Amino acid sequence: MTENQTWIPEFILQGFSLGPRMRMLLCGLFSVCYTFTLLGNGVILGLIWLDSRLHTPMYIFLSHLAVVDISYASNNVPKMLANLLDKKKTISFVPCIMQTFLYMAFAHTECLILVMMSYDRYVAICHPLQYSVIMGRKACTLMAVVSWTCGSLLALVHVILILRLPFCGPHQINHFFCEILSVLKLACADTTLNKVVIFAASVFVLVGPLCLVLVSYTRILVAILRMQSGQGRRKAFSTCSSHLCVVGLFFGSAIVMYMAPKSQHPEEQQKILSLFYSLFNPMLNPLIYSLRNAEIKGAVKRVLWKHRSR
Repeated sequence: MTENQTWIPEFILQGFSLGPRMRMLLCGLFSVCYTFTLLGNGVILGLIWLDSRLHTPMYIFLSHLAVVDISYASNNVPKMLANLLDKKKTISFVPCIMQTFLYMAFAHTECLILVMMSYDRYVAICHPLQYSVIMGRKACTLMAVVSWTCGSLLALVHVILILRLPFCGPHQINHFFCEILSVLKLACADTTLNKVVIFAASVFVLVGPLCLVLVSYTRILVAILRMQSGQGRRKAFSTCSSHLCVVGLFFGSAIVMYMAPKSQHPEEQQKILSLFYSLFNPMLNPLIYSLRNAEIKGAVKRVLWKHRSR
């Protein structure tokens, strides 16, 4: 391959095939959703920072989840909004690869953070007497660092495998951001190794963690049903149901996207799935946790009361 065959200076993000009015409408709608994503997750981070009662392992992991959601949405949505208004819709090669790396890193990290949160709930409900020992500050810090490190390293592997490929045209990505499967379609070489690694990574960060979450919550459910206190049972159900909703939304859409046979999901449907876990899932996470969590509601009241007392 010659140099001009292996290097494309920029790609064109095709996005959604819509008329001008529909693009304007979607731009407004997505802007509102993105704003709510930033505000919702920002409020969660602020509450955890300001309220000392939320300085517990569960909310430490929740703060990491909020950071991931803000970063994940900010990596994809601003460029998508710009392309809805811009007819050119181009992105340079290096920013495109960087976008691919970041979205894969944040996606992998979110999967692992959700597993850590389920393990935290398992220890809290099934082994309450050993909770403070097992889930100490050092253990929580180590689990968070492992999640971020593994997520970033897996994403780096994907990017290294992409950079070894020649891209000699066409240079139109049939997506609204540099999604890895869409980028691979532009390579003029065999991408079997890339697809095998993507599938293996999906098993590692999707199927494996999902199985661990299901096992954890099966044991949690058994422990909850054995509880004598009705109030304790309701509190445990409320906390765990919030986490299960988030797990179901994220893992469900990601598994359909990356592990289901592609012939069953046309490209436009894949764009909608990507939009769901890129924009709507980060927006829904803080709503789910705040509406179903009495401790978050209590923290809001305490912070507002402190502000009024000044």
